[in-house]
Amino acid sequence: MSLADGLVLPSAPGGRPARWAATGRSGGASRPPYASLNLAGYVGDDASSVEENRRRVAAQLGLPADQLCVMDSVHGATLAVVDAPGVVPGVDALLTQRPGLAIVALGADCVPIALVGSDGLTVAVVHCGWRGLVADVIAVAVRALRDHGAQVSTAVLGPAVCGSCYPVPQERAAQVVAERSAAVAAMALVTTSDGQPGIDVREGVAARLLELGVSAHAIERVGGCTVEDPALFSYRRDGITGRQGVAVCTVDSPGS
Repeated sequence: MSLADGLVLPSAPGGRPARWAATGRSGGASRPPYASLNLAGYVGDDASSVEENRRRVAAQLGLPADQLCVMDSVHGATLAVVDAPGVVPGVDALLTQRPGLAIVALGADCVPIALVGSDGLTVAVVHCGWRGLVADVIAVAVRALRDHGAQVSTAVLGPAVCGSCYPVPQERAAQVVAERSAAVAAMALVTTSDGQPGIDVREGVAARLLELGVSAHAIERVGGCTVEDPALFSYRRDGITGRQGVAVCTVDSPGS
């Protein structure tokens, strides 16, 4: 069902393992144009299908169906600290220290990201498109982990549109140059085959994580370009479509 999943063992005394999973569009219950593992409740899909899809993701993480907390993102830089399941509107990052609660970021061209804290207690998820890159939602999330006593030990970057498939107006590229460092802009900005500027948000996110002190070895990219791969949801390619996601939680033991 998932594109990839993993278990991050704790390195701190008293810490717990963290489980993460990155999904594509296969293995779910939704019908076209949301086929089939759509995790978003705001795109027009049947609510019971979305509920079943989320249940399957929870099961893959070894959790009950009612232990997911999903953000409804708004392309900003607001983070919410959560300790209960449900849907959190109006934010682009979630953080929790509650064991057995999976937090979920969604995307269909933007980057869904999971961050695992070095303390074995704290995890976060982020939704980041070009607006989030400019608004620096990545720094908001990394600093929130640090405020809770953790460094980023693992960063999972889910599938996203590549720069070649994401031509943008020159003004949008200029905003990246104006608001982010030269190092981030150099990684995020590309020239498309027809000579237009393009933004590779995922590479910009990776560069920003490096600036914030996250080790290159800690950054894992999962999945390819959403536009190019029909096994992924892409709003840019399809218009009406579903959303894949990245989920993360801490558990009591590797077998939990």
